[in-house]
Amino acid sequence: MCHGRARRHGASEGLRRVKGDYQELVDEISALLGAPATLENRDFELIAFGAHDGGDGLDAPDLDPVRTRSILTRRSTAQVRAWFESFGITRATSPVRIPPTPEAGVHRGRICLPVRHRGYALGYVWLLDDEPGPTDAQLGAAMEVAARIGALLADEAQAGADLTREFRAVLTAERGWQRDMAVAELRTALGTRGEGLHAVVCVAPWPMVNPEDTPALRTVPGATALCTVPWAQGAAAGQSLAVLVRLRSADAVTPAVTVASRLVDSAGRGAAAGVAEARTGLDDLGAAWGEAAAAARAALAEPRLGPLARWSDIGPYRLLTALPGDAAGDAVGRALLTPAHRELARTAEVFLDLAGQAGRTAAELGIHRQTLYYRLSRVEQLTKLDLDEGEDRLLLHMVLKASRLR
Repeated sequence: MCHGRARRHGASEGLRRVKGDYQELVDEISALLGAPATLENRDFELIAFGAHDGGDGLDAPDLDPVRTRSILTRRSTAQVRAWFESFGITRATSPVRIPPTPEAGVHRGRICLPVRHRGYALGYVWLLDDEPGPTDAQLGAAMEVAARIGALLADEAQAGADLTREFRAVLTAERGWQRDMAVAELRTALGTRGEGLHAVVCVAPWPMVNPEDTPALRTVPGATALCTVPWAQGAAAGQSLAVLVRLRSADAVTPAVTVASRLVDSAGRGAAAGVAEARTGLDDLGAAWGEAAAAARAALAEPRLGPLARWSDIGPYRLLTALPGDAAGDAVGRALLTPAHRELARTAEVFLDLAGQAGRTAAELGIHRQTLYYRLSRVEQLTKLDLDEGEDRLLLHMVLKASRLR
């Protein structure tokens, strides 16, 4: 135990120096090439930048809007990201030159040095490409520094994988003193990294592999910690993946959504991801995990929500996912929710989704209005409900939606 704590303490101390290390390496590249360098992670979030040679501040006349925004907001827009990625930088293993494009806000050409580690793209070093430009020898030396940056980024991500036990303990502990102790241990292990904004991501179902045994998961950008958690919803039993993702702003959960999107692709067909609301610190991680898991369940249940859903966007499933697992077994649904009456159940659900508007429902289902009325009467016979009554409609709607959850 003492050795484990010493290892984690050493990792925390090392990570406290990471930001300074990044700045030193960026300054080293700037000195090698005689040009200002900027370091961003794979999600185009600013990590460090060198001084600009066109003036002392951000009002330098030849500093283009893209670099100004990146420095001021510490990230680039989705449009800028898509533009630069169109030049193949995510796959590049050598410097990539990108020409000026004033209409995209890129008034000066760029040189992109891809930052990679063990085959994975982890970020980019950007340089303004001025004449006569760096020589091949200078770029080669700069790429060696970029490789050192890649190793640092990988080490930072690895620290998240090293916190598997602590993170899992928080998510699986009972409420009360047990969870409080687990949170205290995770807080100690994370140090200052645990004090900022985070969002929790759930990916389910997750293949039966552990994060510490999966190289790709050791370099998840922005991951503070990750672990697997048992997943048993209805007939589905297995495991889910939980990820704690750093955020810069409560209003910008893009890093968490990006992580969730990549991981759900890795999980394979039939998986979905959920993203919780942003929170500061670690005290509310249990509730955040509940939101992320609920959003993942909703994405699995409702095709229009998946394969990635945010807690804020799942509507009634925010309440339905909190119901007992046998909620869909209410007596009113037993006869309706059988294979023989699948079409009647779908008709009732569409009718209720469309606020009981017969014309819209018939059009959506592609049936005659009289056929709709006949089907609804059959639904009433099977459920013993009166669809003219609001509470009966609400009960049936809840039963139908809850039956989708797994």
